[in-house]
Formats: sequence, C-alpha cells, structure tokens
Amino acid sequence: MKINTSPSVVIRIILWFVLLFGGAFVSLRIDQNTPLFHNGWFHLISAIIGAFLLLLAFRAAGNGGRELTKGRVGDIPRLETNKLVTTGIYSCMRHPMLFGLTLLPLGWAFLIGSPTFITTVAPSEMLFIVWMVLVFEEREVKQKFDKEYEAYRKKVPLVSFKKECLKMLFAKKK
Repeated sequence: MKINTSPSVVIRIILWFVLLFGGAFVSLRIDQNTPLFHNGWFHLISAIIGAFLLLLAFRAAGNGGRELTKGRVGDIPRLETNKLVTTGIYSCMRHPMLFGLTLLPLGWAFLIGSPTFITTVAPSEMLFIVWMVLVFEEREVKQKFDKEYEAYRKKVPLVSFKKECLKMLFAKKK
C-alpha cells in the first residue's frame, strides 16, 4: 500500500496513535485497582463528557480540513497544501484543526473513564501537541510560505478563544 503524503504527516499520524492508545493502555493498567475506576456512575458521566469532547474535536478537524482544501492547487499529496489559506476559520486562528484535535486525548480519556488518563496523561499529551505545533508545524509552514506566512502570523493568533472563532471552529456543518 502506497501512502501519498509526506513523511512528516505520516510520522505525526503514527505519533497520534501512539499517544492515544499508549496513554490509554498505561493509564488503564494504573487504574485497574482503584475504586473510582470501578464506579458505574463515574463511567457514565465520564463517557458522556468524553463523547462530547470527541464530537468537538472531530468537528474542529472537519471544519478546518474543509477550509484547508482551498490550499491544494494541482496534483499534490493528500493532507498537504501549496497555497496559504487565510480564509474562514483560518482568518481567526492559524492552527484551528490542531487546536480542536488537542481535545482528542482528553475526550478519549473521559470516554474510557481512566482517572489517571484524565488527570495526568491527557493533559501531558495536550501540552505535547501544542509543543509540536509550535516547534514543527510553525517552522514547516514558515519554510513553505516564507514572507506571506510571516505577514499572516503577525495578524492572526496561533489560536483564538473569541466566541465567533470558537463558534466557527465547532459549528455543525450540513
């Protein structure tokens, strides 16, 4: 099977799976003998919160991804762009998809109901994701779009918590 995307994207996708499933495995092993892990009410409430957070994460990824397709001109690999996108949600924040997907570890942690994952592992993974964006994603986009990105970076924040931006990020699309 040939994957038609850059090695950088493939590595990040693999890293996501390692974080999510590795974090779950380790946390469940730690939690298996704790009273809270065996509490049915905790799991019910936790699963509802987790499903909601995952819904938000996937909506953000979908909304950002749909807008990002405007940056694909010609025959280029999937998940890649060759035109800087500054419209839609990208007019509010530079990394909306990754901002939304930062919720993924926490949503997954709540869904599986692991107290250790919720309180320790998921927040650590979320910080790691932010670090990856700051170190790798920002540098790659800067190299690809140079001065155009630098001008965009000066005008648009990395993320935005403005109500209109969050509404655009997490909106249900028809």
